[in-house]
Amino acid sequence: MPLKKQNSSIQKYVRQNIQFAQKDEALRADVHALGEMIGEMLLEQGGETLYKHVESVRQLAIGRRANNLDDQNKLDLLLKKMSTSAARDVVRAFSTYFQIVNTAEQVHRIRRRRDYLRDRNRRQYRSLDETIFQLHDSGFSLKSLSSLLNKIVIESVFTRHPTEITRRTILRKQQNIAHHVANLKNPELTPLELDACMENIRSEITAIWQTEEIPEKGTTVFDELEHILFFLTDVIYEVIPSFYQQLEKAFVDIYGEDERLFEIPTMIRFSSWIGGDMAATDDMSSRIIRGTLERQRSLILDLYYQDCLKLAEKLSQSSNRIQVDDNVFGLINKYSRQFPEHLGSISQRYRNMPYRLLLRFISQRLQETYDDGAFPYESDKDFVNDLELIEKSLAARKGANAGLKEVKKLIRKVKTFGFHFLTLDVRQNASELQQAVGYCLNDNKWQSEKRSYRLKKLRYMLEKNASPIIEPNNDAKRLIAIFQTISYCRRKFGPNAIGVFLVRHCQGVDDVLAALLIAKWADMNDSNGNVTIDVAPEFDTNQELRQAGELLTELIGDPFYQKNIAARAMRQTVMLSNAESAKDCSTALARWRMQQAHNQLNLIFSNADIDYTLFHGRGSLSGRSGFSDGIACGHLRIMEYGEATNDRYGIQGIALRSLEKSFSMVTTATANLENLVSPKKTWTSIMDQIGSDSDDIYQELINGKENFSKYFRRVTPIDVIELKRISSKNDSKISDISWVFAWAQSRFLLPQWFGIGTALEKAILEKGIESIREMSTQWAFFTRLIDDVEVALAIADIDIAELYSALAGEHLHHHFFPLIKNEYNLSVKNILKLRNKENLLGQNLNLKRSIILRNPYVDPISLLQIELLRRWRSGGRKENKLQTALIASVNGISRGLQSPV
Repeated sequence: MPLKKQNSSIQKYVRQNIQFAQKDEALRADVHALGEMIGEMLLEQGGETLYKHVESVRQLAIGRRANNLDDQNKLDLLLKKMSTSAARDVVRAFSTYFQIVNTAEQVHRIRRRRDYLRDRNRRQYRSLDETIFQLHDSGFSLKSLSSLLNKIVIESVFTRHPTEITRRTILRKQQNIAHHVANLKNPELTPLELDACMENIRSEITAIWQTEEIPEKGTTVFDELEHILFFLTDVIYEVIPSFYQQLEKAFVDIYGEDERLFEIPTMIRFSSWIGGDMAATDDMSSRIIRGTLERQRSLILDLYYQDCLKLAEKLSQSSNRIQVDDNVFGLINKYSRQFPEHLGSISQRYRNMPYRLLLRFISQRLQETYDDGAFPYESDKDFVNDLELIEKSLAARKGANAGLKEVKKLIRKVKTFGFHFLTLDVRQNASELQQAVGYCLNDNKWQSEKRSYRLKKLRYMLEKNASPIIEPNNDAKRLIAIFQTISYCRRKFGPNAIGVFLVRHCQGVDDVLAALLIAKWADMNDSNGNVTIDVAPEFDTNQELRQAGELLTELIGDPFYQKNIAARAMRQTVMLSNAESAKDCSTALARWRMQQAHNQLNLIFSNADIDYTLFHGRGSLSGRSGFSDGIACGHLRIMEYGEATNDRYGIQGIALRSLEKSFSMVTTATANLENLVSPKKTWTSIMDQIGSDSDDIYQELINGKENFSKYFRRVTPIDVIELKRISSKNDSKISDISWVFAWAQSRFLLPQWFGIGTALEKAILEKGIESIREMSTQWAFFTRLIDDVEVALAIADIDIAELYSALAGEHLHHHFFPLIKNEYNLSVKNILKLRNKENLLGQNLNLKRSIILRNPYVDPISLLQIELLRRWRSGGRKENKLQTALIASVNGISRGLQSPV
């Protein structure tokens, strides 16, 4: 959508606020060209009426942002008169724009990375070569590096999003657009080839417009699974070998050619909650768990099958031209006897091509594994063993440039994904575990009993391997069946098919032992009677975080649990909830509680010589949220929320960059290269006060004020978000992620900053500005907190938020909004005072530019969403066309607020 004629004041506004560095000129050119293309597409597909609607709304929104009262009045009138169908198309137009612009930004990030790779005189921050250079420069020998890398585990865990499930076909079209946009800067292309690129982009954009984004029927767990599996099959699967190849090259470049024999362990893993999260979904069942893993298994086996066929075509070496290891011939003979019919189907001209012949047999064995037929692979290790025979033979027979690299790529894929593709976590609320135990023990007062009583009884039942006293009811049977399914799936799909069993809202050792007792009832025991599953306590609230250290100390000191953890090679996972999603306390306090829990648990596990993983979530907007805390042990296990997945894994080049940044952060932290300053006692004391003061005002607003819940439900599109929940728990509680997501939709972003202004004001007054500045520049934890609050304040728009606030009605609006606006202004004032800056994001011009560029396109969607919410709610929330338009607006705003990672 190109910029058309504007009045001089708007032009001045744009010129003054948007600046592109020379390095970003290519991005500006792409955005302009793609915007024009979208405008042409709208004119073609929707006619002059739609085009004029979109252009009018966009230009009036720009004028409104420039405080042009006439434009504001015209825009209000235009939106009120706009039909539902027209509004939906206008929303789709801006949403499509963001899809394409987000893709252009991803392509630009890839270009910038390539610029670094071409320039041998500089290294990109957090790149693989910079990380290995740091290690080399710090005195790490290859032997010490080997020891270091064997500690590293980087695991991304995918989970559902409150609303967004983009069709695979649209995701693939976005990938195609990215490919063609990247190709536009290829100097080798002829004018005709450039025109073809533009036509391909135009074709994909038009096809996206003509494709319904959101399935008309309600989405299911399997819809969520397919959404995530797209990124696994189309992007991550292909990127994994490239990551290790580039890491190997960095070792060779920095440590020398003689170090090619350095073996890099497999450090990257992928997991999921989709299909196993009983805590968030009512109808989760054993059938869904099995179905989830069956689907994942079928996809990964098919990918291996196709790769083996491609390898067979590539490895055409003839036995009369080159020697081959006897073990290769031995395996061919074995498979010839096992698969005689398949041997007969292989052409005679291939019989003297041993690698090709063996790979055709390996493909057949994969087919038998897929079909549960004769002679299947019993495990992915057997598959790797077959491939390694080919690898060793090629390596010993001058095959380095004749297919060896491709064989190594496939081996690396199999070591990463196994036969399960994604490790599935299973998750349940502690209260529901205790309810099932209480019923089976025929104790109606079980859940109201003291924890000490429950703990004593649970230990007795576990030690005696006692069965339920009465026949389990349906809920208990369902839980027992879940554990039985866990055992089955580990046998069927491999030991890594199921990950941890998360106990949500874990508040005592008895909650962990309750899970182990139910597992025992499901006969989930090894030969020594131990339940070999990592039961991971999950701490979600302020109080739970405060008690985490005490609970874990008691847990690892429990005699029965000591046997359990010893049976699991002294390994333990703990989940600390995402600090930015907390509803029960302010961001500042939640982040501080999480940091304190990290510090306590690091010390507890280190003293107990336990190999531990602290599992936490990623912030939905800033992408940081304590990201580098608690990883000095070498383990990073982090949640990937739905709206960030496409940004991090939508394109192969971006996915590779995401992996290398994670690797760099974990490795340098584990190697103690971060040069982190230990906080002074005065700093922690000040942070105690900031956390407490910020939470006081936060609690006063959301819990201390009557009708704030009603205000929240009116000023955010939470009712629209709830429409798209997938079989969620039937309760009135709003999930943490929906709470944050809803506030972002209405441009408040309230949970990320509310309370920090008052807390900083008091701290600066009592301790002095220099003391707080010292904390913000020297203490990594506090620096990240202030950075993230600043980003949230910059993305928030209090003027747009005021329009949403008016949806609450005059009384609630006038009661709550002045309090919110005052705290917002106070937060901005004190962040700027702390930074000694005049404007937010003064040190992050790229993000600042992105926000300014996006606002004229996000604003129209927000304003339309407000108008559509009025209509939908006044009509009793029954109009399906309005619902569809509102859901499109939710997705559009989500795309528009996306910030660069």
